[in-house]
Amino acid sequence: MADLTLLRLLHLASPTLPTGAFSYSQGIEWAVECGWVRSPADLEGWLGDQLRNQMARLDLPLVARLHAAALASDDCAMTDWTDLLLASRETRELRDEESNRGRALADLLVSLEVEGAADRKPAIARAQAAGFAYAAARWDIDPRRTLLAYAWSWLENLVIAAVKIVPLGQTQGQRTLARLIQSVPRAIDRALAVEDAEIGAGAPALAIASSLHETQYTRLFRS
Repeated sequence: MADLTLLRLLHLASPTLPTGAFSYSQGIEWAVECGWVRSPADLEGWLGDQLRNQMARLDLPLVARLHAAALASDDCAMTDWTDLLLASRETRELRDEESNRGRALADLLVSLEVEGAADRKPAIARAQAAGFAYAAARWDIDPRRTLLAYAWSWLENLVIAAVKIVPLGQTQGQRTLARLIQSVPRAIDRALAVEDAEIGAGAPALAIASSLHETQYTRLFRS
């Protein structure tokens, strides 16, 4: 990779990107409260299952298609794939997270003067996956590395959330992350092989945890 492209990839995947990712746990907080996640092994199982199914069969294939739409300047395709992504978010909490982070990322891309971001702000602001894919396309990051960065950002954020609420030590969290990232390349392979008609995944435990987190009595993370 060219140096500038690599640096932009690191920028896009950075946890310091101001999209508010740190304020969400995607159901982990309730999973801890009810006893589903109590240890590093529990967390690895929780996130590993989502990586192999939800991410590999839904999120990552859609990011790949949003990336292709951005490269082709196909606004209709961008809208259609974003519609499918939002329709697949099974709780209000998950949809709100996608939209809130999308608006924050769109504001950032406009402020960074990413080519075309201002004109397409209403479209890319609908979902953070749309803005992520759009920026990657405009910054000449290829599809596979875009998906690797997206998966890494998702995984790191949720491990950090778990470190705070399970609780886990920082070293335990890093060990869990190190084991989980070994499955990321296979998830990317699967995502890139999924046909349009095959995109979709069910995550009942995630949906239950997220919906119950919306009314959890005490919360550290946003709902």
